[in-house]
Amino acid sequence: MNKRLLIVEDDPGLQSQMRWCFDDKIEISIAEDRDSALTALRRHEPQVVTLDLGLPPDPGGASEGFALLEEILRLAPATKVIVVTGREEKENAVRAIGMGASDFYQKPLDADILSFVVNRAFRLAELEKENRELSLVTNGARIKGIIAASPQMLDICRTIEKIAPADVTSLIIGETGTGKELLARAIHDLSGRSDQPFAAINCAAIPENLLESELFGYEKGAFTGATQNKKGKIELAHGGTLFLDEIGDMPMSLQAKLLRFLQERVIDRVGGVKSIPVDVRVVCATHRDVRQLIDSGEFREDLYYRVSEITVEVPPLRSREGDAVVIAQALLKEFSRTMDRGGLAFTEEALRAIKSYTWPGNVREMINKVKRATIMADGKRVTAADLELTCDESLDGAILNLRQVREDAERKAVMQALQSSQFNMAQAARLLGITRPTLYNLTDKYRIPTSQAVNE
Repeated sequence: MNKRLLIVEDDPGLQSQMRWCFDDKIEISIAEDRDSALTALRRHEPQVVTLDLGLPPDPGGASEGFALLEEILRLAPATKVIVVTGREEKENAVRAIGMGASDFYQKPLDADILSFVVNRAFRLAELEKENRELSLVTNGARIKGIIAASPQMLDICRTIEKIAPADVTSLIIGETGTGKELLARAIHDLSGRSDQPFAAINCAAIPENLLESELFGYEKGAFTGATQNKKGKIELAHGGTLFLDEIGDMPMSLQAKLLRFLQERVIDRVGGVKSIPVDVRVVCATHRDVRQLIDSGEFREDLYYRVSEITVEVPPLRSREGDAVVIAQALLKEFSRTMDRGGLAFTEEALRAIKSYTWPGNVREMINKVKRATIMADGKRVTAADLELTCDESLDGAILNLRQVREDAERKAVMQALQSSQFNMAQAARLLGITRPTLYNLTDKYRIPTSQAVNE
């Protein structure tokens, strides 16, 4: 983190003394009054500010200092403000802390103590920044196994957190590889059944003639080879959660039996004569369009309403804003650790390729590509070729578009500042946090009329 310190002090002698208290690793800017302090705050975005409360036009009081403190905390609430007071001004120091200042320092000047207080504030600012980044980027989802920063997936995770404690049957819809089973496990782990079994079965992976006995179990002698009683997945999940993956591929003959179980919460083993009560929560998932399956007669509508008391639609990776890069970097870090290839990082070209690729296989495909790249990479840099991806040159156009957006915003901000200040160039520059020469450069660049041009 580049350390940036703003010293707000109207005494030139103290300004010089305070500047020499810090080493050259700290970028220092100086302001002598409220206007220049706000300009420096916007221009340099310091993490730490030392603020003398006695500023002009009230150098003998503290009104101007308190007004500036309030504005700093409003404009840059993460900034750490250290209030500088005299020895007889403890009440002001307490008031400043109550308003939101992070610390205070009492005159006369002691270089070692001031340096200690300021560096402590820098450390606090750095820790808070790391905490924000961890909570928003590393795993804003707060669900085990889910790495997400996009609004779409964070909404999904909040939904999971809400429905998990409620013992309702849920249907998770999403393309293959989007993490549907991870979300099902999260529902189980966050529920009151978390200490009970979690049983999963893929309805598309088991032949139709075996699926019934896998789900419901069988009695000894029910068919050739049934030499003993066997519990099915539903019975094994008693007290816990049953996850039926790819329920859209369940044969019609079994859908009726599953519907009866969901309605009555009892099962009949294959070849059995008595019903067995089972207490289990059911979570289903499918990559298919269930409404379309209902229309084509491949899925029972009454079963659909039973399994979809709550429906969660998981967006594909290509629709999750920024998640592709976040997930890829997390995977690379994990594979680098497990394969003892520490220090690997993506090249800029690789990151552009990750952003531009549509990921038809979603996260599952990404896992395969990043794992391969971890093995194949030469040196410490992972390239697009290592990922077996190509960089989409059309992104260069996106960069140009982004530059255009920034220029449009810059032009609009300059116009608003000029209009707010009635074309007073000095005041407009202070509002924007830039120097007057910079403002003139911007008005020339965007051909914005200045006060002189208006007067003409």
